[in-house]
Amino acid sequence: MAGNDGRGKKRIKLRSGGSHEGLASFLMLLPAIIFLIVCSIYPFIWIFRYICYNYNGFTATYTGAANFERMLSDKTFWMSVVHTFEYAFYKLLFIIPLALIIAVILHTKIMGSNVFRGVYFMPTVISSSIAGMIFTFIFATKNGILNSVLQSLHIVSSPIPWLTGTNVVMAAVTILAIWGGFGNYMLYFTSGMDSISNDVYESAKIDGANGVQTFFYVTLPMLSPVLKVVLMLAITGAFKDYEAIMVLSDGGPGNRSMVMFLYIYRMIFGSTTSTAAVQIGYGALLSVVAAVIVGIVTAIYLFISRKLDDVV
Repeated sequence: MAGNDGRGKKRIKLRSGGSHEGLASFLMLLPAIIFLIVCSIYPFIWIFRYICYNYNGFTATYTGAANFERMLSDKTFWMSVVHTFEYAFYKLLFIIPLALIIAVILHTKIMGSNVFRGVYFMPTVISSSIAGMIFTFIFATKNGILNSVLQSLHIVSSPIPWLTGTNVVMAAVTILAIWGGFGNYMLYFTSGMDSISNDVYESAKIDGANGVQTFFYVTLPMLSPVLKVVLMLAITGAFKDYEAIMVLSDGGPGNRSMVMFLYIYRMIFGSTTSTAAVQIGYGALLSVVAAVIVGIVTAIYLFISRKLDDVV
């Protein structure tokens, strides 16, 4: 009986100890839970609250499906969606290969590789607004640095209107995006290559593989998990870009560089170039639609990547 009483007391102590541990865990998680509710869940609910209202920040008038009807006929918004896909395509087309090539070169431990890594990574820590202002001077039609260099090298005979020409403005914002982002992806690729064992490369050398064959048959396949993550981050990041574009071209000329999140920003916060009242209700609806578009694109990418894994 005494032994049974001892075991019972031990069970009671264990249960009380478990409850204390659960309470301590909850209290440690509580700040993060509050932060999640206040900064993520509540704004999401707030957006859904006003999608059927004409809300200017002071008064809210219920309009029913008027915002939905306006969205379906809003050519500027749907063109901004097209421009977003175009911008994302150009950015991904250049930034991923460039980041991978630079990472491979620096991984060969050339002289000053750590210095070059720091230099290439530096643009990622610069504010998007500051980067946009810097490239405004670089892309200026008159007295711009880029036009001066191109003319001095006799590549062009007259200045290129980078920020005022509808044919070249998308190239300008893409160059800015590549400059500001490839260092971050380069670091991911470099970290992934550092985790590959040198024994694998030694085996490839013994088998007579040259540098190109080693890259395609050893480095690239073993980097596939990192490449998937980098691609997903690059896709979602490209669709959400707007700050640097707002500073560089403000969506112009003629809305040629208007991307969907910049258009939504204008609806919710207004524009310095327009006196139109803010339209928070309509902007809330567009933000939901934009989130759905990004979610669909991400889901398609994840589906395709899983299918490719099954094939391989």
